[in-house]
Amino acid sequence: MRKINPKDFKLATRGTSRGINKQIALTLIRTHQPVSRAELARLMETNRANITFLVNELLEEKLVREGAQGNQKIRGRKPTFLYLNSQKSIAVAVDVRASRTFIMITDSIGKQIGEIVNFPTALEPDKFVQSLGHEVRKALSEVAPGAIVDGMGFVIPGMVDHNSGVVLHAPALKWKNVNLLEPLQQEFGAIDIHLENSGKACALSQIWTTHSDGSALNDIVFVSVSDGVGVGVVINGEIMRGKHNTAGEFGHVPLSIDGPPCSCGANGCWEAYISNPATLSRYFGRSMTNRQPQSVDIADFTIEDLIIRARSNDSKALTALHSTARYLGLGLASIINAVDPSRIYIGGELTEAWDIIEPHVRDAIKERALTGDLGRISIGIVPAGEYPRLRGAAALVTAPAFAAPKVA
Repeated sequence: MRKINPKDFKLATRGTSRGINKQIALTLIRTHQPVSRAELARLMETNRANITFLVNELLEEKLVREGAQGNQKIRGRKPTFLYLNSQKSIAVAVDVRASRTFIMITDSIGKQIGEIVNFPTALEPDKFVQSLGHEVRKALSEVAPGAIVDGMGFVIPGMVDHNSGVVLHAPALKWKNVNLLEPLQQEFGAIDIHLENSGKACALSQIWTTHSDGSALNDIVFVSVSDGVGVGVVINGEIMRGKHNTAGEFGHVPLSIDGPPCSCGANGCWEAYISNPATLSRYFGRSMTNRQPQSVDIADFTIEDLIIRARSNDSKALTALHSTARYLGLGLASIINAVDPSRIYIGGELTEAWDIIEPHVRDAIKERALTGDLGRISIGIVPAGEYPRLRGAAALVTAPAFAAPKVA
């Protein structure tokens, strides 16, 4: 049961139940479209009169639209199918990484429009916002000229204050207490801006893009392994945030206080063992986690290149991946013991080698899991090509229309 917070609540009004029912109807139309009014009434377990009232409001607000008619007659007439009005507006999703920034344009339900574009990330915030403005306008002019932008979702590899829009600490970007919201608002005007941590955004993406009976997504953890490590935790269907929106930063929990230096300034963090630069450092025998000049053959070498070498039985590449796999499993075991999720999702370029590393990951989990059931956790792989961070950024804009409202 959840205790009502006497200092943070909303009183139910006459319109509360109607608002909730409209969001339920929207969610069901999104999940089952195309759907008739009769089918919607059956799904909501209510009568046709209530559905007619709800649908008429949704049509007036242009949140849904009517489409083709069905073949089967119901009470003497063919049913008219309902669809979400996804062309009503668009969203801009932005994934900020230490090396490159990615942009995706979507419709109002998060469906990709056009190609994903990327450009080098400028680490100076002002230069970053300026180059971002140019790239976003260019992308919009190519795929959606004249469209109404409903909002922009930004995914940041670090801790973000939701209220102020300040990036509290993004180690990979070297940003600390950077007010990103204000220059973004100046650059893009009246467009709503949403900022989120990358791990939380990936977890949000998984909630909104996975079709299931719902219970499987109530308690999950998403671990994103890339330039850094982002972790998002979902408990009872809700993103775990904590007082300062920094909950779930397992990437900076130490595996060893005497371990390698981490981008956050500490030593031995989980990220320092399993991130892409950490795996490449293990392979080359030198640090790849800083921006010091490297030879051309090393500077252009990626984690994908390492995986290709491992598949060609390069012993050094296999050793590097197997070590990363063990450290990944040890960190996952700590999360599993602490949170007890129903499933863990892993995303990032490293997942392309899942068939190589899975046995080592699972052995490490079983070694540290507190019970046998915890050691047999279900693990889902989300390939980097599915862009979970970008889809999470889009969900920051598109998901609120379908989210369960907070009452009391």
